[in-house]
Amino acid sequence: MSERIDETLKRIAAATSKENSPTSSNTEDSKPFDQTDLLGDPECPYCGGLGYLRIDVPVGHQDFGKIQTCTCRQAQVSQQVHRRLYSLSNLDELHHLTFDNFQPRGLIGVREYQANSIELAYNQAQQFARSMQGWLFIEGPYGSGKTHLAAAIANYVVSLGVPTLFLTVPDLLDTLRFSYNDPESSFEQRFEEIRQISLLILDDFGTQNATPWAQEKLFQIVNYRYINHLPLVVTTNLALEEIEGRISSRLQDPELVTRVEIIAPDYRQPLDDSGHPEHSSLGTMQGLTFGNFSDRRGESLSPQDIQSLEKAFRAALDFAENPNGWLVFTGPYGCGKTHLAAAIGNYRNEKGQPPIFVTSIELLDHLRSTFNPESNVRFDRRFKEFKTSSFLILDDLGTESMTPWVKERLYQLFNARYNAKLPTVITTSKSIDEIDDRIRSRMLDKRICKIFGITAPSYHGIKPRQSKPSRKRRT
Repeated sequence: MSERIDETLKRIAAATSKENSPTSSNTEDSKPFDQTDLLGDPECPYCGGLGYLRIDVPVGHQDFGKIQTCTCRQAQVSQQVHRRLYSLSNLDELHHLTFDNFQPRGLIGVREYQANSIELAYNQAQQFARSMQGWLFIEGPYGSGKTHLAAAIANYVVSLGVPTLFLTVPDLLDTLRFSYNDPESSFEQRFEEIRQISLLILDDFGTQNATPWAQEKLFQIVNYRYINHLPLVVTTNLALEEIEGRISSRLQDPELVTRVEIIAPDYRQPLDDSGHPEHSSLGTMQGLTFGNFSDRRGESLSPQDIQSLEKAFRAALDFAENPNGWLVFTGPYGCGKTHLAAAIGNYRNEKGQPPIFVTSIELLDHLRSTFNPESNVRFDRRFKEFKTSSFLILDDLGTESMTPWVKERLYQLFNARYNAKLPTVITTSKSIDEIDDRIRSRMLDKRICKIFGITAPSYHGIKPRQSKPSRKRRT
């Protein structure tokens, strides 16, 4: 793999200008201009030797901002582009990944919100490929289509004759490491060739071994392209907070970076996806709906118990229709709290907006699992998924062992969702007075939270009426 990249870089070094990007600017690191480095005809009256140019149309035109191959080198491109440029990195193996065979709304069966995220990423990738302006940062889980879109950009741009490098970050670092022992090319030459390429695409950012040397080399590459406004595409399955701070800050520049997140299941296992977010156990409670919730009128409950169930049922139904703020159900085990919470979740799931449904014990177990050395997810990222979920249902609050670590994590969870005013449903068998003071203070804020106590005892089903034995008259 690395040997092919090295050979390619050497082949294109003489033909690729170190200053030929239409979005680059002169810096102290730049080398003297040499007309022999131009891709096109130096005497061309249209491009001046660059070899490609932007279409001169008014702002608002459908072709505004797009680039195209100049007429002075169209013949050259048709003869050489596939032979010379497709040999860069893995493009020979990824030549089949194009915009034409990408499914803009994902596979059949994905939820609407998932399809919307895929379509947005697809549209942004197409726009970037046509304009090659700024940076494109694509986030998403494994198998969500990030690499396909990045390769589609590369294949489209290479077809225009633009020198492009498509590399996974580990391969890029290996290429640099091997150059130390390469008698034909110095490390400095290889490093300059990579960071000055017209378009650089870094796939699977964050999968590299984050040694100090690796972090510094990556920062130097990213920072050079940031300073010079050179086009860059980055894909990652990491949360932005997990990326090294200096690089993360540059990826958050709204004036340069277009950031999109794909929220979709692994396309390799589409049939295994139930539509529920990862770590949600709502799929095991599909049978708990509003339609089969019992009003328990046949159990000889007190009027007060019946009324508490009716109020909780109406509150759950209203919240399912319009999830806003927090909804808390208290009551003894088996009184119907979990059924109502699951009914809310299933209702929203049918609307194409499935929440995360999790017990407090399950949530804490998910967080602890990140401490396993074999875990590929960091604690911060996993915790963020719960803190920022668009809709969270936390069942059985208070059943966990309240260690100092647990107490602090739960407070951080509730505080984050309270400040962001994110829809949250909570069930607990404890009274509000038994809840941690800091959490209780947020539950008691009537502007955001409504509390309903169910006083009915545990539900054990309605016993069938037993007919009294008939007495036979004696004759």
